[in-house]
Amino acid sequence: MHADPPTDSRRPLDAAALRSALVEAPGAPYSTLDVVDEIGSTNAELLGRAADGAADRSVLLAELQTSGRGRLGRSWTAPVGTQVAVSVLLRPGAVSPTLYGWLPLVTGLAVRDALSSAGGVDATLKWPNDVLVGGRKVAGILVEMTMVRGGGDFAVPLPALVVGVGINVGLRSDELPVPHATSLVLEGGSGDRDAVARAVLEAMAHRHGQWRACDRGSGATVSDELVRAYSAACSTLGADVRVELPAGGSRTGRAVRVDREGRLVVRPDDAGGAADEVAVAAGDVTHVRAAGGGWGG
Repeated sequence: MHADPPTDSRRPLDAAALRSALVEAPGAPYSTLDVVDEIGSTNAELLGRAADGAADRSVLLAELQTSGRGRLGRSWTAPVGTQVAVSVLLRPGAVSPTLYGWLPLVTGLAVRDALSSAGGVDATLKWPNDVLVGGRKVAGILVEMTMVRGGGDFAVPLPALVVGVGINVGLRSDELPVPHATSLVLEGGSGDRDAVARAVLEAMAHRHGQWRACDRGSGATVSDELVRAYSAACSTLGADVRVELPAGGSRTGRAVRVDREGRLVVRPDDAGGAADEVAVAAGDVTHVRAAGGGWGG
């Protein structure tokens, strides 16, 4: 890790500039963008707004989340001005539910894309959707779904998906929530939260557009392009891993691929061949670690 960042650089996000670039510019990818000083959870707020008719591609950022949460009920908090905490509301419309399992993975890929460019760090993905720098977690993702009444003539419940992303940008070493976490600045990357937020939202718009297009282009299965891109960015693949299951027990073996449903395929240590491989869905995993204990979370 590098030296701790100065605390005087924790200025508020420039909401007007972000809105100008991402909502108001010609061809901008989002419908609304709000920045709030403090909130319990951006995901929870957008889930509520979805029920009240908030538009597809609504964006909410917060300077401080007091009840931020990650996968499996974990908390996600940080001091004011040190993170990019953002949620995006997606109304998937005709997108088949068979593709929903890929949305967290595609979002992780988008965050990795943005941090590798605007963030100034060499980021990789830990399946299913943690973003790592130097083997430490710099960002996490939580996707939640609710059913809301359709607008206009559609009274039937329709799905709304909220994609939440938390990125450690300027945290000092003594502010990290867990030992296996890091921040962009600690890894020698950018401390410009405005640039990081804009790049991440642009990358998410691009990857989410590819995700939506899968339903039209390949019969409700994820595209080869997204499978290849995710697999190339995922440092879990090829590693010896231990998969701990919430029902108890664990599986150890080699992570060999991500299948078309977004599951991690593990070849157990005692496998006789491909027939003995185990496919693990994201919802069934407590955590995935390197067999030697190198990864947390």
